Amino acid sequence: MNTTLIGVLLGMIALLFMVLRTRIHVFPAMVIATLIMGLFAGMAPADLTKTLTTGFGNTLSSIGLIIGFGVMMGACFEISGAAKRMAKTFIKIFGRGREDIALGVTGLVVSIPVFCDSAYILLQSLVRAISRNTGKSAVGLGAALAIGLLITHAMVPPTPGPVGVAGILNVDIGSFMLWGIVISIPMLLVTLLYTRRIGEQFFRMPAADGSWILSRAGIDSAEQINDMDDKDLPGNLLAFSPIVLPIILILIRTLFPNVPGLAGDVIQLVGHPVIAVGIGVLIAVYGLTGKLSREEIFTAMDRGVSETGIILLVTGAGGAMGAILKASGAGDAIASSVVASGLPGIMIPLFISALLRAVQGSATVSMITTASITAPLIAGLQLDPLFVALACAVGTVGFSHFNDSYFHVVTRTLGISDTRSQLRIWSVTATIAGGTGATMVVVLNLLFGSGGTAFDPVVPVILTLVLLALGRKRENITLQGVTSKQGV
Repeated sequence: MNTTLIGVLLGMIALLFMVLRTRIHVFPAMVIATLIMGLFAGMAPADLTKTLTTGFGNTLSSIGLIIGFGVMMGACFEISGAAKRMAKTFIKIFGRGREDIALGVTGLVVSIPVFCDSAYILLQSLVRAISRNTGKSAVGLGAALAIGLLITHAMVPPTPGPVGVAGILNVDIGSFMLWGIVISIPMLLVTLLYTRRIGEQFFRMPAADGSWILSRAGIDSAEQINDMDDKDLPGNLLAFSPIVLPIILILIRTLFPNVPGLAGDVIQLVGHPVIAVGIGVLIAVYGLTGKLSREEIFTAMDRGVSETGIILLVTGAGGAMGAILKASGAGDAIASSVVASGLPGIMIPLFISALLRAVQGSATVSMITTASITAPLIAGLQLDPLFVALACAVGTVGFSHFNDSYFHVVTRTLGISDTRSQLRIWSVTATIAGGTGATMVVVLNLLFGSGGTAFDPVVPVILTLVLLALGRKRENITLQGVTSKQGV
Protein backbone atom coordinates (compact mmCIF):
# COMPACT_ATOMS: atom_id res chain seq x y z
CA MET A 1 0.00 0.00 0.00
CA ASN A 2 1.53 3.35 -1.06
CA THR A 3 1.68 6.44 1.15
CA THR A 4 -1.27 8.07 -0.66
CA LEU A 5 -3.66 5.29 0.31
CA ILE A 6 -2.16 5.19 3.80
CA GLY A 7 -2.89 8.90 4.11
CA VAL A 8 -6.52 8.45 3.07
CA LEU A 9 -6.94 5.65 5.59
CA LEU A 10 -5.28 7.62 8.39
CA GLY A 11 -7.33 10.71 7.51
CA MET A 12 -10.59 8.76 7.76
CA ILE A 13 -9.55 7.16 11.05
CA ALA A 14 -8.56 10.58 12.41
CA LEU A 15 -11.89 12.05 11.28
CA LEU A 16 -13.93 9.36 12.99
CA PHE A 17 -11.81 9.55 16.14
CA MET A 18 -12.14 13.33 16.42
CA VAL A 19 -15.91 13.28 15.85
CA LEU A 20 -16.61 10.41 18.22
CA ARG A 21 -13.99 10.78 20.98
CA THR A 22 -12.89 14.40 21.21
CA ARG A 23 -14.41 17.87 21.58
CA ILE A 24 -13.38 18.85 18.06
CA HIS A 25 -16.38 19.76 15.91
CA VAL A 26 -16.95 17.94 12.63
CA PHE A 27 -15.97 21.01 10.55
CA PRO A 28 -12.37 21.44 11.82
CA ALA A 29 -12.14 17.65 12.04
CA MET A 30 -12.81 17.41 8.29
CA VAL A 31 -10.19 20.10 7.58
CA ILE A 32 -7.58 18.31 9.72
CA ALA A 33 -8.35 14.96 8.06
CA THR A 34 -8.03 16.62 4.64
CA LEU A 35 -4.60 18.02 5.55
CA ILE A 36 -3.45 14.58 6.69
CA MET A 37 -4.52 13.08 3.35
CA GLY A 38 -2.76 15.77 1.34
CA LEU A 39 0.50 15.64 3.30
CA PHE A 40 0.78 11.85 3.07
CA ALA A 41 0.13 12.12 -0.68
CA GLY A 42 3.24 14.31 -0.97
CA MET A 43 1.58 17.64 -1.78
CA ALA A 44 3.70 20.73 -1.18
CA PRO A 45 2.35 22.90 1.68
CA ALA A 46 1.67 25.85 -0.66
CA ASP A 47 -0.24 23.66 -3.13
CA LEU A 48 -2.08 21.94 -0.30
CA THR A 49 -3.40 25.14 1.29
CA LYS A 50 -4.27 26.68 -2.09
CA THR A 51 -6.23 23.58 -3.16
CA LEU A 52 -7.94 23.47 0.24
CA THR A 53 -9.22 27.05 0.08
CA THR A 54 -10.10 26.87 -3.62
CA GLY A 55 -12.08 23.68 -3.18
CA PHE A 56 -13.94 25.18 -0.22
CA GLY A 57 -14.86 28.36 -2.10
CA ASN A 58 -15.81 26.69 -5.37
CA THR A 59 -18.23 24.36 -3.64
CA LEU A 60 -20.03 27.07 -1.70
CA SER A 61 -20.20 29.35 -4.73
CA SER A 62 -22.42 26.81 -6.49
CA ILE A 63 -24.84 25.85 -3.74
CA GLY A 64 -24.62 28.35 -0.86
CA LEU A 65 -27.44 30.58 -2.12
CA ILE A 66 -29.77 27.63 -2.71
CA ILE A 67 -29.26 26.34 0.82
CA GLY A 68 -29.83 29.81 2.30
CA PHE A 69 -33.02 30.42 0.32
CA GLY A 70 -34.30 26.92 1.07
CA VAL A 71 -33.89 27.39 4.81
CA MET A 72 -35.67 30.76 4.73
CA MET A 73 -38.56 29.15 2.87
CA GLY A 74 -38.67 26.39 5.46
CA ALA A 75 -38.91 28.97 8.24
CA CYS A 76 -42.04 30.41 6.60
CA PHE A 77 -43.57 26.92 6.44
CA GLU A 78 -42.87 26.33 10.11
CA ILE A 79 -44.61 29.45 11.39
CA SER A 80 -47.49 29.69 8.91
CA GLY A 81 -49.19 26.30 9.26
CA ALA A 82 -48.58 25.40 5.60
CA ALA A 83 -47.30 21.95 6.53
CA LYS A 84 -50.51 21.11 8.39
CA ARG A 85 -52.59 22.36 5.47
CA MET A 86 -50.71 20.00 3.14
CA ALA A 87 -51.23 17.05 5.46
CA LYS A 88 -54.96 17.67 5.77
CA THR A 89 -55.26 18.04 2.00
CA PHE A 90 -53.50 14.74 1.35
CA ILE A 91 -55.72 13.00 3.93
CA LYS A 92 -58.80 14.19 2.06
CA ILE A 93 -57.32 13.09 -1.28
CA PHE A 94 -56.34 9.59 -0.16
CA GLY A 95 -59.47 9.03 1.88
CA ARG A 96 -60.32 7.16 5.05
CA GLY A 97 -58.26 4.04 5.70
CA ARG A 98 -55.20 5.49 3.96
CA GLU A 99 -54.15 7.99 6.58
CA ASP A 100 -50.68 6.48 6.84
CA ILE A 101 -50.14 6.92 3.09
CA ALA A 102 -51.35 10.50 3.36
CA LEU A 103 -48.92 11.21 6.19
CA GLY A 104 -46.07 9.51 4.33
CA VAL A 105 -46.72 11.58 1.21
CA THR A 106 -47.01 14.68 3.39
CA GLY A 107 -43.56 13.86 4.70
CA LEU A 108 -42.18 13.47 1.18
CA VAL A 109 -43.42 16.94 0.20
CA VAL A 110 -42.92 18.93 3.41
CA SER A 111 -39.33 17.81 4.00
CA ILE A 112 -38.19 19.30 0.68
CA PRO A 113 -37.81 22.76 2.27
CA VAL A 114 -38.15 21.95 6.00
CA PHE A 115 -35.66 19.95 8.11
CA CYS A 116 -37.20 16.61 9.00
CA ASP A 117 -36.75 17.11 12.78
CA SER A 118 -38.66 20.40 12.76
CA ALA A 119 -41.32 19.13 10.36
CA TYR A 120 -41.98 16.05 12.47
CA ILE A 121 -42.45 18.11 15.62
CA LEU A 122 -44.77 20.48 13.74
CA LEU A 123 -46.96 17.65 12.46
CA GLN A 124 -47.08 15.58 15.65
CA SER A 125 -50.34 17.17 16.73
CA LEU A 126 -51.84 16.02 13.44
CA VAL A 127 -50.66 12.44 14.03
CA ARG A 128 -52.28 12.45 17.46
CA ALA A 129 -55.55 13.86 16.11
CA ILE A 130 -55.71 11.31 13.28
CA SER A 131 -55.05 8.51 15.75
CA ARG A 132 -57.94 9.62 17.96
CA ASN A 133 -60.19 10.21 14.96
CA THR A 134 -59.59 6.82 13.34
CA GLY A 135 -58.68 4.57 16.26
CA LYS A 136 -55.37 3.72 14.56
CA SER A 137 -52.15 3.44 16.52
CA ALA A 138 -50.14 6.66 16.60
CA VAL A 139 -47.00 4.51 16.34
CA GLY A 140 -47.74 3.33 12.81
CA LEU A 141 -48.97 6.76 11.72
CA GLY A 142 -46.00 8.55 13.27
CA ALA A 143 -43.49 6.14 11.75
CA ALA A 144 -45.08 6.64 8.31
CA LEU A 145 -44.78 10.42 8.63
CA ALA A 146 -41.24 10.21 9.98
CA ILE A 147 -39.91 8.00 7.19
CA GLY A 148 -41.53 10.15 4.51
CA LEU A 149 -39.79 13.18 5.99
CA LEU A 150 -36.43 11.41 6.19
CA ILE A 151 -36.55 10.10 2.61
CA THR A 152 -36.83 13.45 0.85
CA HIS A 153 -34.58 15.07 3.45
CA ALA A 154 -31.89 12.80 2.00
CA MET A 155 -33.00 12.38 -1.61
CA VAL A 156 -34.56 15.55 -3.06
CA PRO A 157 -33.00 19.03 -3.44
CA PRO A 158 -33.18 21.80 -2.31
CA THR A 159 -32.68 20.13 1.06
CA PRO A 160 -29.12 21.13 2.09
CA GLY A 161 -27.60 17.63 2.01
CA PRO A 162 -28.56 16.74 -1.58
CA VAL A 163 -27.69 20.26 -2.74
CA GLY A 164 -24.24 19.92 -1.18
CA VAL A 165 -23.70 16.53 -2.82
CA ALA A 166 -24.79 17.89 -6.20
CA GLY A 167 -22.35 20.79 -5.84
CA ILE A 168 -19.40 18.58 -4.90
CA LEU A 169 -20.06 16.08 -7.69
CA ASN A 170 -21.05 18.74 -10.25
CA VAL A 171 -24.45 17.13 -10.85
CA ASP A 172 -27.40 19.00 -12.36
CA ILE A 173 -29.89 19.68 -9.55
CA GLY A 174 -32.90 19.18 -11.83
CA SER A 175 -31.73 15.70 -12.83
CA PHE A 176 -30.93 14.88 -9.21
CA MET A 177 -34.43 16.01 -8.23
CA LEU A 178 -36.13 13.88 -10.90
CA TRP A 179 -34.26 10.70 -10.05
CA GLY A 180 -34.55 11.38 -6.33
CA ILE A 181 -38.34 11.45 -6.69
CA VAL A 182 -38.27 8.21 -8.69
CA ILE A 183 -36.35 6.44 -5.93
CA SER A 184 -38.31 8.03 -3.07
CA ILE A 185 -41.67 6.60 -4.14
CA PRO A 186 -40.84 2.87 -3.78
CA MET A 187 -38.81 3.63 -0.65
CA LEU A 188 -41.98 4.96 0.97
CA LEU A 189 -44.38 2.34 -0.41
CA VAL A 190 -42.24 -0.63 0.66
CA THR A 191 -41.60 0.81 4.11
CA LEU A 192 -45.31 1.51 4.70
CA LEU A 193 -45.88 -2.26 4.67
CA TYR A 194 -43.70 -2.46 7.77
CA THR A 195 -45.02 0.65 9.53
CA ARG A 196 -48.59 -0.70 9.25
CA ARG A 197 -47.47 -3.93 10.86
CA ILE A 198 -45.56 -2.16 13.62
CA GLY A 199 -48.59 0.01 14.30
CA GLU A 200 -50.64 -3.11 14.94
CA GLN A 201 -47.99 -4.56 17.25
CA PHE A 202 -47.54 -1.36 19.28
CA PHE A 203 -50.98 0.12 19.86
CA ARG A 204 -50.75 3.59 21.38
CA MET A 205 -53.47 6.19 21.06
CA PRO A 206 -53.29 9.61 22.77
CA ALA A 207 -55.97 10.29 25.35
CA ALA A 208 -57.62 13.67 25.86
CA ASP A 209 -55.52 14.32 28.99
CA GLY A 210 -52.23 13.76 27.14
CA SER A 211 -51.62 10.21 28.39
CA TRP A 212 -51.47 7.13 26.16
CA ILE A 213 -54.21 4.53 25.68
CA LEU A 214 -52.43 1.19 25.30
CA SER A 215 -55.43 -0.96 24.44
CA ARG A 216 -58.38 -0.60 22.10
CA ALA A 217 -60.64 -1.31 25.05
CA GLY A 218 -59.66 2.07 26.47
CA ILE A 219 -60.68 4.12 23.45
CA ASP A 220 -63.03 6.95 24.40
CA SER A 221 -64.63 9.74 22.39
CA ALA A 222 -63.01 10.54 19.05
CA GLU A 223 -61.45 13.83 18.12
CA GLN A 224 -62.44 15.05 14.69
CA ILE A 225 -59.51 16.12 12.55
CA ASN A 226 -61.72 18.34 10.40
CA ASP A 227 -62.25 20.65 13.38
CA MET A 228 -58.54 21.44 13.77
CA ASP A 229 -58.22 25.22 13.36
CA ASP A 230 -58.88 25.28 9.62
CA LYS A 231 -59.44 29.02 9.77
CA ASP A 232 -55.88 29.60 10.96
CA LEU A 233 -54.24 27.64 8.13
CA PRO A 234 -53.32 29.04 4.69
CA GLY A 235 -55.23 27.88 1.62
CA ASN A 236 -54.04 25.04 -0.58
CA LEU A 237 -52.77 27.30 -3.37
CA LEU A 238 -50.61 29.35 -1.03
CA ALA A 239 -49.46 26.31 0.97
CA PHE A 240 -48.25 24.33 -2.04
CA SER A 241 -47.00 27.11 -4.34
CA PRO A 242 -43.66 27.88 -2.63
CA ILE A 243 -42.59 24.25 -3.08
CA VAL A 244 -44.36 23.23 -6.27
CA LEU A 245 -43.57 26.29 -8.40
CA PRO A 246 -39.77 26.18 -7.92
CA ILE A 247 -39.76 22.44 -8.64
CA ILE A 248 -41.77 23.01 -11.83
CA LEU A 249 -39.43 25.81 -12.94
CA ILE A 250 -36.32 23.72 -12.30
CA LEU A 251 -37.78 20.71 -14.10
CA ILE A 252 -38.87 22.80 -17.11
CA ARG A 253 -35.29 24.03 -17.43
CA THR A 254 -34.09 20.42 -17.21
CA LEU A 255 -36.67 19.08 -19.67
CA PHE A 256 -36.24 21.87 -22.24
CA PRO A 257 -32.59 22.94 -22.16
CA ASN A 258 -32.33 24.11 -25.80
CA VAL A 259 -35.37 26.33 -26.40
CA PRO A 260 -34.27 29.17 -28.73
CA GLY A 261 -34.88 32.89 -28.41
CA LEU A 262 -36.37 34.90 -25.59
CA ALA A 263 -38.43 31.99 -24.27
CA GLY A 264 -35.27 29.95 -23.85
CA ASP A 265 -33.55 32.78 -22.00
CA VAL A 266 -36.50 33.12 -19.64
CA ILE A 267 -36.55 29.36 -18.99
CA GLN A 268 -32.83 29.34 -18.27
CA LEU A 269 -33.16 32.28 -15.88
CA VAL A 270 -36.23 31.39 -13.81
CA GLY A 271 -35.41 27.68 -13.95
CA HIS A 272 -31.96 28.11 -12.43
CA PRO A 273 -32.14 26.56 -8.95
CA VAL A 274 -31.03 29.76 -7.20
CA ILE A 275 -33.65 31.91 -8.95
CA ALA A 276 -36.40 29.27 -8.70
CA VAL A 277 -35.95 28.76 -4.97
CA GLY A 278 -35.66 32.52 -4.51
CA ILE A 279 -39.07 32.91 -6.18
CA GLY A 280 -40.41 30.30 -3.77
CA VAL A 281 -39.08 32.33 -0.84
CA LEU A 282 -40.89 35.46 -2.06
CA ILE A 283 -44.16 33.52 -2.44
CA ALA A 284 -43.73 32.08 1.05
CA VAL A 285 -42.98 35.46 2.61
CA TYR A 286 -45.81 37.39 0.97
CA GLY A 287 -48.30 34.53 0.68
CA LEU A 288 -47.93 32.41 3.81
CA THR A 289 -46.97 34.92 6.46
CA GLY A 290 -49.47 37.69 5.80
CA LYS A 291 -51.02 37.38 9.27
CA LEU A 292 -47.66 37.48 11.06
CA SER A 293 -45.67 40.50 12.12
CA ARG A 294 -42.44 41.54 10.47
CA GLU A 295 -40.54 40.72 13.66
CA GLU A 296 -41.95 37.17 13.81
CA ILE A 297 -40.95 36.51 10.20
CA PHE A 298 -37.43 37.87 10.62
CA THR A 299 -36.91 36.00 13.88
CA ALA A 300 -37.92 32.69 12.28
CA MET A 301 -35.69 33.31 9.25
CA ASP A 302 -32.73 34.36 11.38
CA ARG A 303 -33.08 31.22 13.44
CA GLY A 304 -33.16 29.05 10.35
CA VAL A 305 -30.20 30.76 8.72
CA SER A 306 -28.12 30.50 11.90
CA GLU A 307 -28.81 26.77 12.07
CA THR A 308 -27.65 26.45 8.47
CA GLY A 309 -24.23 27.99 9.09
CA ILE A 310 -22.65 24.71 10.12
CA ILE A 311 -24.14 22.96 7.09
CA LEU A 312 -22.48 25.48 4.80
CA LEU A 313 -19.15 25.03 6.59
CA VAL A 314 -19.33 21.25 6.42
CA THR A 315 -20.34 21.39 2.76
CA GLY A 316 -17.40 23.65 1.99
CA ALA A 317 -15.05 21.37 3.91
CA GLY A 318 -16.39 18.45 1.90
CA GLY A 319 -15.59 20.28 -1.33
CA ALA A 320 -12.09 20.98 -0.04
CA MET A 321 -11.55 17.33 0.82
CA GLY A 322 -12.67 16.27 -2.64
CA ALA A 323 -10.32 18.78 -4.25
CA ILE A 324 -7.36 17.52 -2.21
CA LEU A 325 -8.10 13.88 -3.03
CA LYS A 326 -8.29 14.74 -6.72
CA ALA A 327 -5.20 16.94 -6.85
CA SER A 328 -3.08 14.53 -4.83
CA GLY A 329 -3.87 11.53 -7.01
CA ALA A 330 -5.50 9.71 -4.11
CA GLY A 331 -8.73 9.38 -6.07
CA ASP A 332 -7.02 7.55 -8.93
CA ALA A 333 -5.20 5.29 -6.49
CA ILE A 334 -8.41 4.33 -4.69
CA ALA A 335 -10.21 3.79 -8.01
CA SER A 336 -7.47 1.46 -9.21
CA SER A 337 -7.72 -0.55 -6.00
CA VAL A 338 -11.49 -0.87 -6.34
CA VAL A 339 -11.23 -1.97 -9.96
CA ALA A 340 -8.62 -4.58 -9.00
CA SER A 341 -10.88 -5.93 -6.24
CA GLY A 342 -13.78 -6.54 -8.65
CA LEU A 343 -16.24 -4.72 -6.36
CA PRO A 344 -18.95 -2.78 -8.26
CA GLY A 345 -17.98 0.86 -8.10
CA ILE A 346 -21.49 2.08 -7.18
CA MET A 347 -21.23 0.12 -3.93
CA ILE A 348 -18.43 2.37 -2.67
CA PRO A 349 -20.55 5.49 -1.99
CA LEU A 350 -23.40 3.33 -0.71
CA PHE A 351 -21.14 1.59 1.80
CA ILE A 352 -19.26 4.71 2.93
CA SER A 353 -22.39 6.84 3.45
CA ALA A 354 -24.19 4.07 5.34
CA LEU A 355 -21.12 3.50 7.54
CA LEU A 356 -20.65 7.18 8.31
CA ARG A 357 -24.35 7.56 9.08
CA ALA A 358 -24.26 4.66 11.52
CA VAL A 359 -21.06 5.91 13.15
CA GLN A 360 -21.73 9.63 13.61
CA GLY A 361 -25.50 10.07 13.16
CA SER A 362 -25.89 13.06 10.84
CA ALA A 363 -27.30 12.24 7.40
CA THR A 364 -26.19 15.60 5.95
CA VAL A 365 -22.60 15.27 7.15
CA SER A 366 -22.47 11.64 6.02
CA MET A 367 -23.58 12.25 2.44
CA ILE A 368 -21.41 15.34 1.99
CA THR A 369 -18.33 13.55 3.35
CA THR A 370 -19.04 10.55 1.11
CA ALA A 371 -19.38 12.78 -1.94
CA SER A 372 -16.04 14.36 -1.09
CA ILE A 373 -14.33 10.97 -0.89
CA THR A 374 -15.90 9.49 -4.02
CA ALA A 375 -15.73 12.54 -6.32
CA PRO A 376 -12.14 11.76 -7.43
CA LEU A 377 -13.06 8.11 -8.09
CA ILE A 378 -15.77 8.74 -10.69
CA ALA A 379 -13.55 8.94 -13.76
CA GLY A 380 -11.37 5.99 -12.78
CA LEU A 381 -14.35 3.77 -12.02
CA GLN A 382 -16.27 5.01 -15.09
CA LEU A 383 -19.30 5.85 -12.98
CA ASP A 384 -22.16 8.19 -13.76
CA PRO A 385 -21.84 11.18 -11.36
CA LEU A 386 -25.62 11.39 -11.01
CA PHE A 387 -25.97 7.85 -9.66
CA VAL A 388 -22.94 8.32 -7.43
CA ALA A 389 -24.73 11.36 -5.97
CA LEU A 390 -27.91 9.32 -5.45
CA ALA A 391 -25.88 6.56 -3.78
CA CYS A 392 -24.26 9.09 -1.42
CA ALA A 393 -27.73 10.29 -0.44
CA VAL A 394 -29.61 7.02 -0.15
CA GLY A 395 -26.95 5.37 2.00
CA THR A 396 -27.75 7.82 4.79
CA VAL A 397 -31.35 6.61 5.05
CA GLY A 398 -30.12 3.35 6.55
CA PHE A 399 -29.72 2.24 10.16
CA SER A 400 -30.62 5.10 12.51
CA HIS A 401 -29.97 4.67 16.22
CA PHE A 402 -29.01 6.43 19.45
CA ASN A 403 -26.46 8.90 18.02
CA ASP A 404 -29.10 10.32 15.66
CA SER A 405 -31.20 13.15 17.13
CA TYR A 406 -34.10 12.23 14.83
CA PHE A 407 -34.20 8.75 16.41
CA HIS A 408 -35.02 10.33 19.77
CA VAL A 409 -37.42 12.91 18.30
CA VAL A 410 -39.52 10.18 16.69
CA THR A 411 -39.54 7.58 19.45
CA ARG A 412 -39.95 9.94 22.39
CA THR A 413 -42.85 11.90 20.85
CA LEU A 414 -44.59 8.55 20.37
CA GLY A 415 -44.10 7.76 24.06
CA ILE A 416 -41.66 4.89 23.41
CA SER A 417 -38.87 4.65 25.99
CA ASP A 418 -37.98 0.95 25.86
CA THR A 419 -34.76 0.49 23.88
CA ARG A 420 -35.78 -2.68 22.07
CA SER A 421 -39.09 -1.16 21.04
CA GLN A 422 -37.37 2.01 19.83
CA LEU A 423 -35.10 -0.04 17.59
CA ARG A 424 -38.00 -2.05 16.16
CA ILE A 425 -40.20 0.98 15.57
CA TRP A 426 -37.67 3.36 14.03
CA SER A 427 -34.28 1.74 13.35
CA VAL A 428 -35.79 -1.14 11.39
CA THR A 429 -38.12 1.25 9.54
CA ALA A 430 -35.21 3.43 8.42
CA THR A 431 -33.14 0.38 7.45
CA ILE A 432 -35.93 -1.00 5.24
CA ALA A 433 -36.27 2.36 3.49
CA GLY A 434 -32.50 2.60 3.00
CA GLY A 435 -32.23 -0.96 1.71
CA THR A 436 -35.04 -0.35 -0.78
CA GLY A 437 -33.39 2.85 -1.99
CA ALA A 438 -29.96 1.21 -2.29
CA THR A 439 -31.44 -1.59 -4.38
CA MET A 440 -33.13 0.97 -6.62
CA VAL A 441 -29.88 2.90 -7.12
CA VAL A 442 -27.91 -0.23 -8.02
CA VAL A 443 -30.55 -1.45 -10.49
CA LEU A 444 -31.10 1.96 -12.08
CA ASN A 445 -27.34 2.46 -12.38
CA LEU A 446 -27.06 -0.84 -14.26
CA LEU A 447 -29.95 0.07 -16.55
CA PHE A 448 -29.26 3.73 -17.21
CA GLY A 449 -26.01 4.85 -15.62
CA SER A 450 -23.38 3.63 -18.05
CA GLY A 451 -25.52 4.13 -21.16
CA GLY A 452 -25.68 7.86 -20.80
CA THR A 453 -29.47 7.99 -20.50
CA ALA A 454 -29.41 9.06 -16.87
CA PHE A 455 -29.47 12.67 -17.96
CA ASP A 456 -32.35 12.15 -20.39
CA PRO A 457 -35.10 13.78 -18.30
CA VAL A 458 -37.89 11.84 -20.00
CA VAL A 459 -36.77 8.56 -18.36
CA PRO A 460 -37.32 9.53 -14.69
CA VAL A 461 -40.59 11.30 -15.52
CA ILE A 462 -41.98 8.13 -17.12
CA LEU A 463 -40.70 5.97 -14.27
CA THR A 464 -42.31 8.29 -11.71
CA LEU A 465 -45.72 8.00 -13.40
CA VAL A 466 -45.40 4.20 -13.63
CA LEU A 467 -44.44 3.88 -9.97
CA LEU A 468 -47.33 6.09 -8.88
CA ALA A 469 -49.76 4.00 -10.92
CA LEU A 470 -48.39 0.73 -9.51
CA GLY A 471 -48.53 2.09 -5.97
CA ARG A 472 -52.14 3.14 -6.45
CA LYS A 473 -53.06 -0.26 -7.88
CA ARG A 474 -51.33 -2.11 -5.03
CA GLU A 475 -53.14 -0.03 -2.45
CA ASN A 476 -56.53 -0.68 -4.09
CA ILE A 477 -55.87 -4.42 -4.05
CA THR A 478 -54.87 -4.24 -0.37
CA LEU A 479 -58.01 -2.34 0.61
CA GLN A 480 -60.24 -4.71 -1.36
CA GLY A 481 -58.69 -7.61 0.51
CA VAL A 482 -59.32 -5.96 3.86
CA THR A 483 -62.93 -5.22 2.93
CA SER A 484 -63.53 -8.81 1.86
CA LYS A 485 -62.15 -10.17 5.13
CA GLN A 486 -64.31 -7.78 7.11
CA GLY A 487 -67.37 -8.84 5.11
CA VAL A 488 -66.72 -12.50 5.88
